[in-house]
Amino acid sequence: MKKINLFILFFIFLIKSTHVYSSDDFDVWKKNFIIYAKKKGISSSTANNLINNSKFLPNVIKYDRYQPEFYEDTKTYISKRTSKKKLNSGIMLYKKNNKIINDISKKFNVDEKLLLSLMGIETNFGTYLGKMDIISSLATLSFDKRRSDFFTEELIILLKLVDKKIIDPKTLYGSWAGAFGNFQFMPSTIKNYAIDYNNDGFIDLKNTEDSFASAANYLNNLGWKNEIPCFYKINLKPDIPEKYLNTSAKKLKNTKKVIYFKKFIKDSEFLNRFNDLESAIVTPDIDIVENANKFSPAYIVFDNYKLILKWNRSLRFALAVCTLRNHFLNEL
Repeated sequence: MKKINLFILFFIFLIKSTHVYSSDDFDVWKKNFIIYAKKKGISSSTANNLINNSKFLPNVIKYDRYQPEFYEDTKTYISKRTSKKKLNSGIMLYKKNNKIINDISKKFNVDEKLLLSLMGIETNFGTYLGKMDIISSLATLSFDKRRSDFFTEELIILLKLVDKKIIDPKTLYGSWAGAFGNFQFMPSTIKNYAIDYNNDGFIDLKNTEDSFASAANYLNNLGWKNEIPCFYKINLKPDIPEKYLNTSAKKLKNTKKVIYFKKFIKDSEFLNRFNDLESAIVTPDIDIVENANKFSPAYIVFDNYKLILKWNRSLRFALAVCTLRNHFLNEL
């Protein structure tokens, strides 16, 4: 009863995590964080104003504990995010902005269909950017113990971006995890890759020019290659050693050239032209779905897929992005 047990454990954990904190605890944390932020070079005005006005958000803790990447099976997850309706919305956005999107795609050598698919999966083409106060979200996650170090660093980076007037704090509304704009950039990604493409003196990741250019710049730096596929769905033979089945997005293990894996794949002739590409086998449902078939669904994935995992460490997220991209390839 793997799936039921996971749900029971989750609800027990959720009850504990939402009752363990008090407002007094968070107030003490804020005072200490302001001292820490100033030592990190944050101005007194920014630290005092933004942190003092932040609020503990219990729902953020709930969302952190219960993300769809961790409980939906692959077919459900992908189908929800790559529908015909979403495809049509992306086509409409592209037709309206095709010149700027094509120019950015060409400049950074990143496929415009990939950019569209990422925006579609992340924010439904800018129609759902999130309504959470990002400062409060990051403060809550920094205060929480589960991933405190990571979110503390993200919060410090964001405060520095505000100090440098790169980001207007009045615009900081986004996802529960602190991500911002059309492509849901975390503060560290904004710092390292965001671009003022229209040269208006301000990075606005909610407008087309800056957001698409920033996403393309990020993907280019990660190493995206237009000519390489993301993945192919495959039918595995039962004699494949289990060590080759990847169920975690943290790090894909036992990568081999395609030609090596073909002996474990039924009807593998279609992969002949990719024989020399580095690849891995992904079976994303095994650790999540009760009584999941060990060998299905299965995918052979390539370097571009692994690159998307750097954007978001979820096997299903990367599959959904690449699936929607394939839909655009057939339509644009």
